[in-house]
Amino acid sequence: MAQELEFGLDTFGDVTNGADGKPLPHAQVIRNLVEEAILADSVGIDFIGVGEHHRADFAVSSPETVLAGMATRTSRIKLGSAVTVLSSDDPIRVFQRFSTVDALSNGRAEVILGRGSFTESFPLFGFDLRDYEKLFEEKLDLFAALLPQQPVSWQGSIRPPLKDQLVYPPVENGPLKTWIGVGGSPESVVRAARYDLPMMLAIIGGDPLRFKPYVDLYHRAYTQIGKPVKPIGVHSPGYVAATDEQAKEEFFPAFKANRDRIGAERGWPPMTREDFEQEVARGSLYLGSPETVARKITATAKGLGIARFQLKYSAGPLAHEKAMECIRLYGEKVVPLVREMLG
Repeated sequence: MAQELEFGLDTFGDVTNGADGKPLPHAQVIRNLVEEAILADSVGIDFIGVGEHHRADFAVSSPETVLAGMATRTSRIKLGSAVTVLSSDDPIRVFQRFSTVDALSNGRAEVILGRGSFTESFPLFGFDLRDYEKLFEEKLDLFAALLPQQPVSWQGSIRPPLKDQLVYPPVENGPLKTWIGVGGSPESVVRAARYDLPMMLAIIGGDPLRFKPYVDLYHRAYTQIGKPVKPIGVHSPGYVAATDEQAKEEFFPAFKANRDRIGAERGWPPMTREDFEQEVARGSLYLGSPETVARKITATAKGLGIARFQLKYSAGPLAHEKAMECIRLYGEKVVPLVREMLG
């Protein structure tokens, strides 16, 4: 592998259940996320990402604000989004918020830009879903123009033009680390290369190695533009416990509840235990003991040649205390095992 693998964690800020089995207040969930970041920092995890949603079952609508809180309580872990829904936001404001997090964290901010798999933000902020593609394309083009931190002149159809405009505050040391989140479309892969940005593959089901053609496409695109290829990362769900069986029994009820709730909105059938076991055994669910999870991450890292693996550890109502133990095992057990396996 070209560089040492980095290890990340992702959370969508799912509304979790308390000790009484009832959903916690959104405010408490957000405070718990900061505690999870503190633990992740202390056990040596490289990155934590916080997702953006605008619905009742997720507590975080402003990842940058949560990341700013994390920045003041951590010292080394990189802090980013998972993902920022750029299509329904203003690229200049996104840049400004993340450059502020970068300042608070002494250079640890990152942003993962995407369109998101949920669309609630579009009507909320007055955007037409018929403009889904155009909004992302133009806003990404403007955001990319901000990264060199030079006067920006830009013109498109979604906002008034800019002429020699500087944006503040600047990122203190170098450009803001910016990834493009890719869910499996060849056009998104080529777009990431065209803007010379690292690619984060969201692999949430099926054999992870089925994404190898997208990795190959990304490399070919860089060959054509004559630049060194940027890093590739993988975001996938998972959970670590002391044993495989404990991990399954603790994770399955919450994972099913979360998946079935979202699936009901999208016309998916309820997930069966057989579906779950299949995804654990041969799919993109990195679940089990530290040894089991480490072997699966190692296989993906070798098969896809990635520079970072991000474990999406939150799962609907899964309790904060269980998430904390998963984070501890991931940092203290899984990470060293993977590094050993990769040599």
